Amino acid sequence: MIETIAQQIEAARRGQNPRLIARMASGWLVVGEVQPVAGYCVLLADPIIGSPNALRQADRVRYALDMYRAGDAVMATTTAYRINYETLGNVDPSLHTHIIPRFADEPDEKRRERAAVAYDWAAARRFDALMDGPFMARMRVWLLD
Repeated sequence: MIETIAQQIEAARRGQNPRLIARMASGWLVVGEVQPVAGYCVLLADPIIGSPNALRQADRVRYALDMYRAGDAVMATTTAYRINYETLGNVDPSLHTHIIPRFADEPDEKRRERAAVAYDWAAARRFDALMDGPFMARMRVWLLD
């Protein structure tokens, strides 16, 4: 079952979100519920707000810095050569950004396309604490530095 952004944030606040990587200044960084590409994460704004356009300027800056810092961490802890950032809000209108690592060894037809189109997200591997735990630990160490 895919959780809403609000459910994920509430679980993070209670310390009960198993996909939680770290508390960021603007919200929560979590591993994606599915892993169409290894290292896929989501930044969840907290407090919950509908759009970056509804944020005050200082909060926009804080959110953007957290988003790029999370991308830096993914690049530093995986073999990704770039990061795709997607802030959509069409399905769940709560501010969140998909942080999607891209890899040089992806087939050209996938690497040149948006990950949302290139990969079968419905068939992707679901989050697994044992498999994703080492990545999450590396991310925490990097983010604490």
